[in-house]
Amino acid sequence: MPDDPATRRRRAVVAGHRRDEPAARTALADPEAPVRAAGLSALARMDRLGIDDLRGGLDDPDRGVRRRAAELGGRMAGGRERRALRPMLRRALSDPDALVVDAACFALGELGGSSAVDELSAVVTGHPDPRCREAAVAALGSIGEDRGLAAVLAGLDDSPAVRRRAAVALAAFSGPEVDAALRRCREDRDWQVRQVAEILLDG
Repeated sequence: MPDDPATRRRRAVVAGHRRDEPAARTALADPEAPVRAAGLSALARMDRLGIDDLRGGLDDPDRGVRRRAAELGGRMAGGRERRALRPMLRRALSDPDALVVDAACFALGELGGSSAVDELSAVVTGHPDPRCREAAVAALGSIGEDRGLAAVLAGLDDSPAVRRRAAVALAAFSGPEVDAALRRCREDRDWQVRQVAEILLDG
């Protein structure tokens, strides 16, 4: 009798702890999405997750696997890997699943570099899900590229959670426009936005 999916998933998790790369790679080809996601995590745990593995994960038909691949992509350290990974994560910003987009925004912020600023700005100003807009604003703040300032400023007119992120992101920028925006934040109806503005203006 073949193993059930839960057993195969546990086997993939254990493979990560035991550094059993063949078992983890077997999980990547499993018919069940949770097993494939566990295989990606197992490879990441043993520092054997490669660009091709992430590419396969980001192209997976299951949104949970794509989400896991995007989350893990933010942990890639090597310069060459980062250059290859950024275009893949930029494409993930147009994923139909909001949580995949959210994870891709976070990963791009962690990886840094200015190549995704325009796509992240488009998420801030046009994505229907506030979680994605919030994550994109945070990523623009992490990157700190001047080209992203307009989108961060636009975030100050969004929902409270996005406004809070945008206020924090302003710490990465400078200039009269930023100072004026922070002074406006002092009058925001959300106390956390006001608090961030006070800290940044007084700092």
